[in-house]
Amino acid sequence: MKKRDRICAKSSSTETKRQLRMTCLLSEEEQRIIDRYLAKYKISNKSRWFRETILSVIHKSMDEDYPTLFEEHDMRR
Repeated sequence: MKKRDRICAKSSSTETKRQLRMTCLLSEEEQRIIDRYLAKYKISNKSRWFRETILSVIHKSMDEDYPTLFEEHDMRR
């Protein structure tokens, strides 16, 4: 079994299929910045990097903004 086949077999059994597409527009400067970053850190899968970067920011924000029973001011008393 080839290495690629093993990787595909592993990912297809545990992950759901990505069927929805998102599109965003970038300026030329933003594109150059991203391309430079990806080259510097040797990131070959751009879509995976975008997905992980965006979702990590969202998860961090949701963790910080989770609902509480009381307001922060009331809990500090």
